[in-house]
Amino acid sequence: MPFHWSEQTLQILSMVVIVIFASTVIAVRLRAAKKPTSIRKIIIPPLGMTTGYLMFIFPFMRISWTYGIIAFLVGCLFSVPLILSSKMEAVDDKVYLRRSPAFILVLLALLLVRLALHGYIEQYVTIPQTGAVFFILAFGMLLPWRVAMYLRYKAFLNDTPLLGQIQPSRERS
Repeated sequence: MPFHWSEQTLQILSMVVIVIFASTVIAVRLRAAKKPTSIRKIIIPPLGMTTGYLMFIFPFMRISWTYGIIAFLVGCLFSVPLILSSKMEAVDDKVYLRRSPAFILVLLALLLVRLALHGYIEQYVTIPQTGAVFFILAFGMLLPWRVAMYLRYKAFLNDTPLLGQIQPSRERS
């Protein structure tokens, strides 16, 4: 007899995974602020995340285009506080993403909003589809934020006299 998870167990498990993932993201962002940034470190996360779209190969993960577009646009809206709280600074001829206390508060607030929305959205789509919706929302949040960081990084290099003369950091992550 095959084992089946109850709907409630799956919901609780998905919430736990979201909290663990969000906590990991916060920890990684705090550690990353201690190291110089580079174009590579800015663009790799959204490029790596695009592989997640392979989930849509499986029919049970597919959602309507409307849900996907709305999720992406909500993610773009959520990226605004991240963009506003991300600043760069020069230290010893290297560019660092300056850690803002607001940044962690923004991430925690976004986590709470996401948890609240999660329960609401699960009323309309299956749990795997909810994961797909929130993946698209997360990508919609990450992409504009990283594009803004890239543009700021390039402008920062050009606007900072000493940094504009050195090559951007090419160190490995």
